[in-house]
Amino acid sequence: MRAKTLAALTLAALLTLAFSEPALAVRIKDMASIRGVRGNQLIGYGLVVGLNGTGDKSSTTFTTQGLANMLTRMGVRVTPDQVKVKNVAAVMVTADLPAFARNGARLDVTLSSLGDASSLAGGTLIVTPLKALDGQIYAVAQGPVSVGGFSAGGEAATVSKNHPTVGRVPRGGLVERELPRQFADERGLTINLDTPDFTNASRIASRIKQALPELNALALDPSTVRIELPLHGANDPVTLMAKLESLEITPDMSAKVIIDERTGTVVMGEGVRISTVAVASGALSISITETPQVSQALPFAPGGQTVVVPRTQVEVGEQKKSLAVLNQGASIGDVVKALNALGATPRDLIVIMQAIKAAGALQADLEIL
Repeated sequence: MRAKTLAALTLAALLTLAFSEPALAVRIKDMASIRGVRGNQLIGYGLVVGLNGTGDKSSTTFTTQGLANMLTRMGVRVTPDQVKVKNVAAVMVTADLPAFARNGARLDVTLSSLGDASSLAGGTLIVTPLKALDGQIYAVAQGPVSVGGFSAGGEAATVSKNHPTVGRVPRGGLVERELPRQFADERGLTINLDTPDFTNASRIASRIKQALPELNALALDPSTVRIELPLHGANDPVTLMAKLESLEITPDMSAKVIIDERTGTVVMGEGVRISTVAVASGALSISITETPQVSQALPFAPGGQTVVVPRTQVEVGEQKKSLAVLNQGASIGDVVKALNALGATPRDLIVIMQAIKAAGALQADLEIL
């Protein structure tokens, strides 16, 4: 009971703080991006060597074949059936290549085991080319593997902590090829909103024209704002972009309720409103207890048998809770206060919000993750 009360009070306190503060201005750079300024994902197949018997088994054919191919390229002629791979693991290597990454820049790379290795701890990734979707090599990766866990055990038991078959090589990637870079053309540049919204797109265009009258900004759709550059802006687009991304607007939020039933999480926006509706929440609990008893026949009774007689006890309990009436136009803060008065927990709130939406009284989008 104490835990439920604490959870309800915590939820009420968080929502009170959230809705007591006025809407804050947000920089354009925090809610939008420039078209053409984007990274790329890289991927490669590699081998981790130096493991302490925690690598792939010999039945993992792609590991033995890969190791044999690598040794052949280095001048050591072997066949796949001549190598042992208990100290070697085949991994998939991934990395993100940021926009404007120059030759020689360092990247963090992530390794994920492909075979049946039990741990990558203590291993070293040997040089691995990383390619993009166009098939070109943009970086290479190599270095000691860092794993935030371990796995140890014997024939009958194994102890593991965290996820030892995934690791990282900090700054283990080296950029060898640069991405094409162009975020502004002769006619202008384009801003893409992270979350499409007509109101926010219009506010961004208006704020740009207000702060920089020499620019012609136009909201083309909910996710795109087109800016026509003057002659001096086209010659110095970096300075212009520094001015644009530092401009602030007050973003508009859609009325939305997000529910994650797996974790019991409820997130509600400030614009959520509720029509007049009555809410009652009750908890029904049923307890069934089986206590079988042995019934033994009397001594020397003809045909007597010892049998097990079932004994079942059923208890039904229901918490008595009152009815709460939410008036039309009530804010989400009013809703939480009313539900806390009913003793509702965050998980009760999930069911109640779904019921209010089904009744047509929730003036917001209800999204269940």
